Amino acid sequence: MHCMEPAEAGNRANTSKAASQLRKGVLEYCVLALLRDGPRYAVELLRELDAVGPMATSQGTVYPLLSRLRRDELVSTDWQESSSGPPRRYYALTPTGRAALEEFAGIWPHFRDAVDHFVGTRGPSPSPTEHEEQR
Repeated sequence: MHCMEPAEAGNRANTSKAASQLRKGVLEYCVLALLRDGPRYAVELLRELDAVGPMATSQGTVYPLLSRLRRDELVSTDWQESSSGPPRRYYALTPTGRAALEEFAGIWPHFRDAVDHFVGTRGPSPSPTEHEEQR
């Protein structure tokens, strides 16, 4: 049986929290992007999100998000008959939703690059003595 060291357990909890916070911040725009090419129903959206590991989420997250997007007029809905069960509610991008997605798509590369600047692509910061030597 493998026992985690306290620091290792803390790192897993922080990673999970960090992933959850990041997903929460961008999930709305990922859903809008999935609707860019045409209407989809919620289970399709969940499958697409699940296919990209870090974006995997639950029905308990997606359904309230879709309701909010609908209230905010970023998506519209339409009931369609299904050949394999009850009618399905399809979600479609509205012009307002398309504009919100375009705005996010314009901002995202700069935001991603800014975060990479701090956490991903920079080497370690010089120690105070190294900093003094560089002057």
